[in-house]
Formats: sequence, structure tokens, C-alpha cells
Amino acid sequence: MPFFSIFIIPNIKVKTATMKRSLVSLFLSILLISPLFADEGMWMIHLLRQQKLAEMQQMGLKLDDVDIYNPDGSSLKDAVVQFGRGCTGEVISPNGLVLTNHHCGYGQIQQHSTLERNYLEEGFWAMSPEEELPNPGLTVTFIEGIEEVTGWVKECLKRDREDDTEGLFYLSPSYLNQLARQKAGEQFLADHPGTEVEIKPFFDGNQYYLFTKKVYSDIRLVGAPPSAIGKFGADTDNWMWPRHTGDFSLFRVYADKDGNPAPYAASNVPLRPKRWLTISTAGVEEGDFAMILGFPGTTHAYYTSWEVAERRDIDNAVRIAMREVRQEAMLEAMLRDPAVKIQYASKYSGSTNGYKNAIGSSWAIDKRDFEQQKSVMQERLLEWAATNKQEKYGDALAAIERIVTERASLRYRSWMLTEAVLRGIEFAAVPTQTAEALSVALSENDQERIDALIDQLSDEFHQFNNKDYNREVDHKVARAMLKAYTDGVQQALQPTIFTVLHDRFSGDIDRFVDHLLDHSLFGNAEAMQQFMEHPSPESLRNDPLFGFARSVREESRTLQSELARFDTPFRLARRTLLEGLLAMEGEYALFPDANLTLRLTYGQVKGYRPRDGVVFTHQTTLDGVMEKEDPDNWEFVVPEKLKRLYREGDFEPYALPDGRMPVAFAATTHTTGGNSGSPVLNGSGHLIGINFDRNWEGVGGDITYLPDYQRSIIVDIRYVLFVIEKYAGANRLMEEMGLR
Repeated sequence: MPFFSIFIIPNIKVKTATMKRSLVSLFLSILLISPLFADEGMWMIHLLRQQKLAEMQQMGLKLDDVDIYNPDGSSLKDAVVQFGRGCTGEVISPNGLVLTNHHCGYGQIQQHSTLERNYLEEGFWAMSPEEELPNPGLTVTFIEGIEEVTGWVKECLKRDREDDTEGLFYLSPSYLNQLARQKAGEQFLADHPGTEVEIKPFFDGNQYYLFTKKVYSDIRLVGAPPSAIGKFGADTDNWMWPRHTGDFSLFRVYADKDGNPAPYAASNVPLRPKRWLTISTAGVEEGDFAMILGFPGTTHAYYTSWEVAERRDIDNAVRIAMREVRQEAMLEAMLRDPAVKIQYASKYSGSTNGYKNAIGSSWAIDKRDFEQQKSVMQERLLEWAATNKQEKYGDALAAIERIVTERASLRYRSWMLTEAVLRGIEFAAVPTQTAEALSVALSENDQERIDALIDQLSDEFHQFNNKDYNREVDHKVARAMLKAYTDGVQQALQPTIFTVLHDRFSGDIDRFVDHLLDHSLFGNAEAMQQFMEHPSPESLRNDPLFGFARSVREESRTLQSELARFDTPFRLARRTLLEGLLAMEGEYALFPDANLTLRLTYGQVKGYRPRDGVVFTHQTTLDGVMEKEDPDNWEFVVPEKLKRLYREGDFEPYALPDGRMPVAFAATTHTTGGNSGSPVLNGSGHLIGINFDRNWEGVGGDITYLPDYQRSIIVDIRYVLFVIEKYAGANRLMEEMGLR
């Protein structure tokens, strides 16, 4: 039976928080709340001495905590950067050379690619500083300092409570960042160009930290292997182990002559960083200590059982079904036309990434019985609260259960609209707000405003109808997505524009989409240009794409507004729940959920057993690349030069003792999105690899760590150096890293 015929109304199965505890459930509760596994956790680096330093040293760390984070001097943290807004990178030379993943730099590599100079296919290597390519909009952020400000923030919240009408200042980024500027002082910010400050909440607003950052915006592309290396295995191998991908790229941070952040300028010079990483080519063995510094994005370690079910039955289920439809339509077009493949490579990759994540998450929820584990946690907290006469924690659990149940239908409709239409169809990005304002200005004959809004409309139109937009592909995708959406959401609950589909076009989606694109000034650049030359308010008001986009956005706003009424009680209940867990366990026993702040995780280089009779080792080699080669499959094409290097067998000084060339290794470290590009360090703090993925069996670690299954997938630094030196011949970079 197709998904859409049965998945009309979500059914969230919930379990009561009151249940008898068995010896098994007692064990599970201890496992859940008090980590038993050294590998578990995303720890704050300034608290290592209080929390994990001794354990790390027992496992093989040869450093002290001040070697990792030193508020009064240079340390490893100074060589770790946030790359863009969602990845990590590391500084590997005294000239600001930054190493990150190929997929983290993919958007920049794509933007520089054309059919004539296809850096995605051919790779890119700047053989001189003059050849390094600027990347407008890209930033690299250094963490200058971390300061706990919990007490001060709570005093400010008391001071400002009359203005906090919804009681949510405690989580508000705008409010907290105002406080950050107050704390730092405007004079400090004026005296330190490029410096930003941010206060982030932890444990759902029970703790607060102030981060001082230095943000650089002149970032230039230095090197990237071809996608056949940097994206080898593409979507088939994504989230999979064993892996054979050389997922890396190189950028450089530029600054003004004083070392301060500055916009791109020819006069800027390479940054002289406080610290850069030492690279080790000694390699890894099973059981070796490994640690990762980076900026993990989002985890849900303190979900309740009801949130776990909601994640599986709504969020993941919709994402899986809708993205499967979209990806099938995109891939068919990409395989037919090389130009389309360039245009849609990044879009397709981004879609499949979330798709496989959702599949792995739901697998873990079911196979590892996360609902039961969380129910046990809830029962344990209830018993502790009763003993300590803290009824509010039981009230918080009851509130979360009620809210999750009540919002289920709305949440499902919102996810369907977002995944199928707003995110799934490109022409849904028609700039309706500007078009609406222009229509009013045209009606009022306000020429000054008309001129300004026409320019703005043109700019916004070309933001989605750009060099990476293909009308025919969008047309094909739209037909598939609207079919999936209308099959999955009851007609009475669809946006009002869908009455046109059902009444005027008798439900014929192909004719409906043809009408939208063929009769719209937003349908192509020529139609938009004709409108610019002869604008009229009627052309906008009667435009079918304008009407479609406006209607689906209105529906989205309505759904978000209806869902928003649950936000305040839900967030307050979550804060109280985390307050209870911290009180029960002690503040140093737990790690806060990831929130794109700098964290450390550690573990061992290790393989795993995914299922009975199957054993995965910790290391892969270039042999596996050749075994996977398929010249008829774009995901597994191997460059001729790499095959020649393999045949020649000149792998020194990077070879394994048996002569094979290492490619990747796995470790038990606890990572998530945002850790892409993170440095993987040995016990001496030397760079041994670059984190780039997780195995899909370990994706559920965003909710509960899975010691038997969870593995970080890491590019062996020896493979990175092999590609730079022997494939690319980029000797100047080897010299810059001190390796020649």
C-alpha cells in the first residue's frame, strides 16, 4: 500500500510516565542519564578538568586541559574554526590555511564551476597565491573566549520580566545577544574589529555562556580534489561504512595588514593565526585514543518518550517520503544532462543527506527501543521528585505528553507543506512580499517607489531563478511533489489555491503546473523582462505563480501560528524537566545538547559489528576504491590518474605496514551535523584525520548514544596528503604545512 493512502493523520503512540520499574528498566535508566560509555558526550572544553580530563588521560590523552583550552594563552581551540555557519575546519599552517570537508566547501566549488572550468569534475588547485579564489558570503569564525554568565543572565531576566510578555526571553537569541553586547561593552567591540559576542542557552535555559568570536569574511578557495575523490560514493555511500571518500578541501583566511577581519580586498594578506595544528603521518591502530573538536549542531539527548515517537511518526516519516519523491525526479534529470547535473548537484546532495539521516534515526528508535529507555528515565525522575517533594517535575512531564498529543495533526500538516511544497518546489520561492508592495505602488502611481521595487523584484527573482535553476527540472519536480502532497493531506486541509487544482483542472496536476509556469511572469526571465518594461498591478494580482506562492505561504503562516500556541508551555515544561535532571544527577554529570558551540568528544579508533556474522574493521584503503569502481555509475567513477598512482604503488610515506594506502578510519566519538570538517586528534593533539560523516546505524545517537553501533567516519590525513602531493602535485602546500 502506498505511503500516502495511509499516512493522512499521524498516530502518535504515547506511554504514560507512571509504570512499574523492573531490574532491566533500572539498568536502562542508569545507562540513559549517567553515561557509562567513555565515548559518549559532547563536552564543554572549559570544563574538562571537572568532567572528563582524568578519564581521557587514562584512555591515552597525553595533554593537560590547558593544552586544549587556555583562557590566558594559546591552545588547540585556537586552531579550530567554525567554517561557514554549519561546518568545522582547522588551521594547518602559519599562513591561515584551513582544512575542511569537500562537502563543506561544495557550494563554493560549485559557484566557481562552469562547463568550461568544471572544478567539481576536475578539481581545483591554486598553484600560487594569485590563483586562490574569493568566496563572497563565506566566513570563518574563531572562538576567542568562553565565560559562564548564568547568574548574571538570570538577574537580567528578573530585571526585564515586565517586558517579557510571553516568558520566553530566556531562550530568545535577540534578547540574549543584546545582553551579550551589554556584558562585553560597546567600547570593547569598537576596539576589536570583527569581534562578535553571543550568549547561548544550555540545558533548555538552565545555564548560559558568553562566547567571544572573531569572524573573518575574506576566505579564498585554495584546493579541492575532483568529486570522484572528494565525493566518491556520493549518495549511495552517504552515512555508510566502510567508506572510501577523500572528503576534504582547502581554503585560506585573509585579513588586513594588522591581522583583523576585513572584507575582500586585493591588499589583504594571509592570516597569521595564534595556533595551527601539527600533522601526524604515524597513522592509527584499533583501540587508539582519538578526540574531536568541533561545532556540533543539534542533538536531543533529553527527549521524552513522546518526543521520540513524534520524531519517528511525523518528522522522519514525512521527510523520508517527500524527499524520496523529489530526489527521484531530480536524479533522472541530472543523469540525462551534464549541465543539469552541475546545477542540481548541491541541491540533490543536501536533500539526500537529511533523507538518510531520517531513515537511520527511525531505525535506531525502533531497534534500540528509545521510547522505553526514555520512559524509564521519566519514571526515575518521578520517583526522585516524589522523594524530594518536587511535584513540578511530574507536572512538566505531564505537560509535554499533553502538548505532543494535541499538536500532532498540525505538526504533520506543517511538515508536509514544508517538505513537499516550500522546500520541494523551487518556484514556491516567488518573491510575493515585494510583488505585493509593487502592485500597491503601481496602483498609486508612486514612481519613485515603483522604480525601487522593480529593481528589488528583479534581484529577488534572480535569487531563485539563477544559473542553478532549470525550469524544466522544477516543472518535473513540482508535478511529483504536488501529487505526493495532495495524496497525503486531506483536500479540506490544503491551501486555498488548491481549489483551483481541484475545481478548474479537475485534479489534473500536470495541467495545473503547466498553467502556473506558462502563464506567469515569474515563469522565465523573458517574461519577467517584459513585465519590467510594461509593469501593471493587474499583471501581478492575476499572476498564477504569485497566487500559488502567496497561498502556500499563508497556509504555512497559519499552521505556524496555530503551532505557536504550544511553544511557551512546551518550552517552559522542557526547562523544568532539565532543571530536574540536573538537580538529580549534578551539573557536571551531564553534557548539554549540541547547539553549534565548540565541543569536545573522545573515544577510540574502532570498527563494529552491524549485524550477525558481519564485522567491519576500523580502516579502509585505496584497494576499496578500486573494488568499488564502476565507470557506468557517476558515483563510483575513479579518475585515471588515481588508478595510475594505484598501479604504481608509490604510497610512501603514507602507506600502512603492509604497503596498502589508507583512505578512512572509524572511531567511537560522539558526533553529529556541524562536526563535518572537525579535526580528529591523537593523544598528543596531532591531526590524524578529518571527520566527515557517521554510519547510518549511529544516527540515532542524536537521541541516545549507541556504543555498539555509533561511529564517526574520518578521512585519514595520510590520504589527504597523498592526494595533495602525488595526485595534485601541490608541492607549495606541502611545504607550507612543513611536510617537505
